[in-house]
Amino acid sequence: MSTSISTPRKAPKKGFGQWFAATGWRHLIGVALCIYAAFPLLYVLSASLNPNGTLLSSNGFFSTIGFESYAKLFANEQRPFAAWFANTMFIGLTTAAASVFLGALAAYSFSRMRFKGRRFGLVSLLVVQIFPQLLAVVAIFILLTTLGEVYPGLGIDNQIALIMVYLGGALGVNTYLMYGFFNTVPVEIDEAAKIDGAGHARIFFTMILRLVAPILAVVGLLSFISTTSDFVIASVVLVSPENQTLAVGLYSYVSEEFTSNWSVFAAGAVLAAIPVMALFLFLQKYIVGGLTAGAGK
Repeated sequence: MSTSISTPRKAPKKGFGQWFAATGWRHLIGVALCIYAAFPLLYVLSASLNPNGTLLSSNGFFSTIGFESYAKLFANEQRPFAAWFANTMFIGLTTAAASVFLGALAAYSFSRMRFKGRRFGLVSLLVVQIFPQLLAVVAIFILLTTLGEVYPGLGIDNQIALIMVYLGGALGVNTYLMYGFFNTVPVEIDEAAKIDGAGHARIFFTMILRLVAPILAVVGLLSFISTTSDFVIASVVLVSPENQTLAVGLYSYVSEEFTSNWSVFAAGAVLAAIPVMALFLFLQKYIVGGLTAGAGK
């Protein structure tokens, strides 16, 4: 008895119209969004390479290429770009690390411990976030001015004081974001560790922190971006040019009406974006998992 082997039929090729109706329009939208997102980046890069110093003369993309604007950034003694860059990295990295550490401690306490006032504390974190930190600029200035008279290390024109202000405004939302992720970690892990004699501190530092690494990376990245790009609060707290951050210092290049140098400003913006981009690429593998898991819970 002979058996015949049937060959699978090839699927008919789709025409351009069918392909576009099925998936092609998605590719078109994706390309359009990429162009829309890349246009301002290319415009700023082109302006930074144009030594004419105006944005209107930069309409032709990369028509004139020169690195004079980058050289002027480091040659101007009255506007110390290197000091601004170092100040921004110090404030941004310190704030990000402290936000991650303190937020993780608070989130672990709310997630694993049961104590009086726990629910009220969680609700208070949400209520506080309704009011943006920008509304408290006047109060922050008065508080730091008064505090500086008693302890100059936490007064106006001090970077530590600015870090404290950033931490006070970010801990609430960071704690609540981490709290949702901590709840996804099974409680059985804690119970098994307690049977072996481990306390809360050992469980937190040796086990839980490794399991919640994605949300730690997300919170650290968001804190770093928000602090390095802040202008209003940093301009109020930091007064001396040598203590200012990049956002405040670079504004001086375009704040004057007749001496604005947009090319130098664009060059500084390009250099200021490099640390954020490098940190984003370094933490990219954690970002998606941290955001989706924390929000899903």
